[in-house]
Amino acid sequence: MAEKAEYTAEEKMIEEKVMEILTNSDMDNTTEAKVRKLASEQLGLDLSQPNYKKFVRQVVNSFIIAQDEEENQNQQEVEKLVPEEEVAEEKKEVAVEKQERGERAKEYDDNGDLIICHLSVKRRVSWSEFKGRSFLSIREYYDKNGKELPSAKGIALSAEQWARLKENVPAIEEAIKKISSG
Repeated sequence: MAEKAEYTAEEKMIEEKVMEILTNSDMDNTTEAKVRKLASEQLGLDLSQPNYKKFVRQVVNSFIIAQDEEENQNQQEVEKLVPEEEVAEEKKEVAVEKQERGERAKEYDDNGDLIICHLSVKRRVSWSEFKGRSFLSIREYYDKNGKELPSAKGIALSAEQWARLKENVPAIEEAIKKISSG
C-alpha cells in the first residue's frame, strides 16, 4: 500500500496490522496516533520512532486515498444506475403520502441516528449522539457489504455551532449571490 515497492518482513507485518486496524475502525473518530498506538500494543513494537511513524503514516495515507477512490467509484456507479432525480422524487412521494396519513416520517440509520433529510443519493443530514453530546451531521455515506456507512467526508456540528451557522445564513447567502453574479 505505501509507496515503497519492496518491504522488509517487519514492514509487511506492520502494514498488515495497520490495515486490519483501519478496516475495522470508525474513520470519523480514528487518528493516525490511535492507529499507531493500537498497532504498537498488538505487535509489541514501539512505533513512535520516526522511521516507524513515517511508515505508518504512508500506510494510513494510502488507505485513505484508496477509500476515497472506492467511494467515488461507488458514487459514480450508483448515479449511473439510478438518476438522483428519480430517487429524490420517490422519497418525496413517500413523505407526502405519510404526511397525508398524518404520520411523521422519521427515519433512522443503522446506528440509530435520526435522518433529518437526504441531500442526494449518498449525502444526508442526521442527528446523532456521541460521548453524551448531540451533533448535527452532514455527511457522505458509502455502501460496504450492503450496509451504508459514514465516510470521512462531512462535518458534525454541535447545537451551538448549528445555531451560529443558522444566524449567519443571510450573510452566507449574500456572499454566494456576490460570487455568482460577479
